[in-house]
Amino acid sequence: MSSKGEADLGITHMRRVRLMLWMGSILMMLLGLAWGVFFGLRHAWIIVAIDGVLVASGVTVAVLTRFGRTRSASMLMLASLFAVFCGIAAVFDLPSAGAPRATHNYLLALVICSFVLLRGERVWLYHGIPLVCFAAFLFFASSNAGIATPYALPDSVRMTGTWVTNLSALTALYLSLHIMQTDFAAPVAMESDLRKGLEGHQFLLHYQPQVGTAGRITGAEALVRWNHPLRGMVSPAEFIPLAEQTGLILPLGRQVLEEACVRLVAWAARPELAELTLAVNVSAQQLRQPDFVAQVLSVVERTGAAAHRLKLELTESLFVNDVDDTITKMTELKARGVGFSLDDFGTGYSSLSYLKRLPLDQLKIDQSFVRDVLTDPNDAAIARTVVTLGQSLGLAVIAEGVETEGQREFLDAIGCHAFQGYLFSRPLPVDQFEAFVQAKSRSL
Repeated sequence: MSSKGEADLGITHMRRVRLMLWMGSILMMLLGLAWGVFFGLRHAWIIVAIDGVLVASGVTVAVLTRFGRTRSASMLMLASLFAVFCGIAAVFDLPSAGAPRATHNYLLALVICSFVLLRGERVWLYHGIPLVCFAAFLFFASSNAGIATPYALPDSVRMTGTWVTNLSALTALYLSLHIMQTDFAAPVAMESDLRKGLEGHQFLLHYQPQVGTAGRITGAEALVRWNHPLRGMVSPAEFIPLAEQTGLILPLGRQVLEEACVRLVAWAARPELAELTLAVNVSAQQLRQPDFVAQVLSVVERTGAAAHRLKLELTESLFVNDVDDTITKMTELKARGVGFSLDDFGTGYSSLSYLKRLPLDQLKIDQSFVRDVLTDPNDAAIARTVVTLGQSLGLAVIAEGVETEGQREFLDAIGCHAFQGYLFSRPLPVDQFEAFVQAKSRSL
């Protein structure tokens, strides 16, 4: 089973990043305004200017976050806060016997922020910035070093300021830790919900029609959906990547395959649905199981489904490793009547050397090529090539992601006569799909 979306758990992490940026920008503006007023009343205009920079940076971070430029916002926030905190600690917040230095405590919160904001960056950046913050904190916490200037704050000001600074630094640290732990807690909670969902049979199938010539429906692709008891319908882009990471894709895949076969048996008893094929996505982890063939055949035999009505959809990434084992398993299932379709063809690991060896029945033109087939000559050329290749190898060709009549007409003109996409229908719950097929059958 493979996800149809590009999003993964990064969606969840991005929420944390945005939350961290909003928190940081608000903190920057509040601190800058509060200290700006405080020092403005004391006519310490140099410090007021620094506070103004902090406020301006906070506003800029908020604007960048609002428009989705989170990487730029992250870099600006980390750089601005590091420079301001170190500058204040070195020039204005010089420690004495009566009032210890406190500004450097903000650097601990900055370390936590950097780990959240820089996840996915290059290793030297992801580890380098937190280490620099730690080094600066250690330097200021372990020494009385500073730059002697007339602008150093007197103890009468710093004694009150130390309490305020420590309180706000601890608040920032607490909020940063809270955001960070929810970043890790969310997948854990989701995994727990996935297990409960599998036990409670909360996963169901929606069916997207596959249409042939003259608009006749020839089959469907089964797409898994999660009907979460609290969140409602959860997008596969959220739970499929986690299922693959945790190994839960295996029991989920078995449930999907069994439900698909049960559905084929139910359709076999209804003349208007009996000729439909049903495609089921298969993940790399499923196919790598030593007993994968036995699992599939067991489900087919136990449910009584017609094997030739079942079609397993594979992606090219499955053939990166151990191609021979994959071909052996496919051949065994093919001998028992199970069909195979190669999904997302041309997007990753295409190789004619393995393609000619695979016991396939169908190639799928990926929606990324179909989307701009009328405006991009390269996509049009790729679509023609896939159709020609399929015809040369004796394979059927189907195009997914067909959304306009113009796309359908172009594909039909180049020899692709099977389609799937929103032009015909979105994925539908089983009752709506069956009603859709009946209505189409009566109209033809």
